Amino acid sequence: MDTQRVDALLAWGVQRLAAGRPGEASAAGLDAELVLAYALGTSRAWLRAHPEVHADPVQHARYHEMLERRAAGEPVAYILGEKEFWSLRLKVSPAVLIPRPETELLIERALELHPAAHARVLDLGTGSGAIALALARERPDWQLVATDLSAAALEVARANAAALHLVRVAFLQGSWYGPVGKERFDLIVSNPPYIASADPALLDPALRHEPRMALTPGADAMFCLRAIIGAASEHLERDGWLLLEHGAGQAQEVQRELVAHGLGHVRSHRDLAGHLRVSEARRA
Repeated sequence: MDTQRVDALLAWGVQRLAAGRPGEASAAGLDAELVLAYALGTSRAWLRAHPEVHADPVQHARYHEMLERRAAGEPVAYILGEKEFWSLRLKVSPAVLIPRPETELLIERALELHPAAHARVLDLGTGSGAIALALARERPDWQLVATDLSAAALEVARANAAALHLVRVAFLQGSWYGPVGKERFDLIVSNPPYIASADPALLDPALRHEPRMALTPGADAMFCLRAIIGAASEHLERDGWLLLEHGAGQAQEVQRELVAHGLGHVRSHRDLAGHLRVSEARRA
């Protein structure tokens, strides 16, 4: 078979990726399709419908280069430069954490807890802007402020806001609540770093490409969560909600911290994998 046909390129891609990932043929197939579709400037559905089409030499070379990056462990999102989250196509780079499906639970809870058309919302550690922009899309009249310590991350977030025409989000540089002074909000949301630096999970080859400061706060996995919880009451309006994403085994400790700092209506919610992933509490 002609090695520049779509079906042949896909077959080679699956074989190349599966060689380093035993038992992950389906994942290798998805990755190969995503990369080839991007290299050809088309969709995965088009690939399946046109297996006989030939890639030109430039497309062929681009596909091989991208496949080799994936085979070396680089996440597909960084190779493509984008990731879908909450039906939004977001630009991503190694300056930001790749948005995860489980973080969509945070969006669901925020929308349910505050169904009103108007609200002031703070997103701490915004990264690519995924959470703030998803909320902005769903609640056009909400006032949103998003902070991040990383100037490079904020550059990505602002580019996403511009591309999605969601320009009402204010992006501010600084650590947690620092950039907002004494302002108060109806909702505070955050997906902070929550993996201990000694956790074997950080040895995952895919994670070595993501910004370490967005994954781990250091030896104490709860360090950032405690910092956010500890100052939450100073920045929440009365009856305002704090929503936090955290590790699968951290719900009980997060709940204790929330109660210890005088927050009520403390609850945790499971993600689609069944893990307690998001905790919430209200300022009385």
